[in-house]
Amino acid sequence: MSRRLGHRGYIGSRPYFGERVPQHVQNLVVRDFCERNGFTYLLSAAEYAMPGCSMVFEDVIQEAETLSGVVLYSIFMLPQKKARRLDVVERLLDAGVTLHGAVENIHVRDRNELAELELIWAMRMIEQTDDPAGKTSATA
Repeated sequence: MSRRLGHRGYIGSRPYFGERVPQHVQNLVVRDFCERNGFTYLLSAAEYAMPGCSMVFEDVIQEAETLSGVVLYSIFMLPQKKARRLDVVERLLDAGVTLHGAVENIHVRDRNELAELELIWAMRMIEQTDDPAGKTSATA
């Protein structure tokens, strides 16, 4: 197996579940999360602003073999559709990569923790459904 470089950050350029945070703030949060967890921080990849676009995240997945982990600014940057979200996370886990959500302080290192992530996602979707004014624009 090749040498693992560290943890790649992943930030966004658009709102997720109606929340938008400037990229420089997202980078600060990701970098601080890595520091607090003793991770080697690799510069963040920034997703394009187009709704539903995940081209940059796909590039991050493609480099998974060289990474120790991926640190998302928020787990709610993952695809909103459950089947797509599970596929993405399982591809990372299969490559030996851990996934982390900096804002939520969540770690997904195995399928048990993936189940916990899915529970949090389910609660967020219920919350969103209860808020008729809420607008979602998570990755498709």
